[in-house]
Amino acid sequence: MAFTERYYQALNMALTLHQKQMRKGTNIPYISHLESVAAIVWKNNGTETEAIAALLHDAAEDQGGLPTLKLIRDTFGTEVAKIVEDCSDTFEDPKPDWLTRKQKYITELPTHSNSARLVSAADKLDNIRDIVAGYMRDGETFWDRFNGSREQILWY
Repeated sequence: MAFTERYYQALNMALTLHQKQMRKGTNIPYISHLESVAAIVWKNNGTETEAIAALLHDAAEDQGGLPTLKLIRDTFGTEVAKIVEDCSDTFEDPKPDWLTRKQKYITELPTHSNSARLVSAADKLDNIRDIVAGYMRDGETFWDRFNGSREQILWY
């Protein structure tokens, strides 16, 4: 399936919203993570709607909260916005305690749609790949870049 204009529009929105954001503790543009999550969704028979949500899964949480979620809903529809909402652990700024947010996220995940769980699993898979690569490269100092402790990150 060829990408549609809608997909390119989502990619452009993700690029715009995350243009100054880097992966934690690196000079790697954050968009690389979003593209990887979308690729994992595509490779696992995801729909274009799910791949668009994958590109935007961190947009509201990290780049503007509920107003950004409304922009996503207005631009891409309720289904994409619901997946993004379900893949977000908070819209609050400042964010609540890391461990509390992650425990709540995991507790609620089974109640979400298959689409939200697919995007969430793709996100976690890409994150764990980056964690393994970062740890192999940097050793124990790798854990210093996170808000949670080494044990908490491994648990999550």
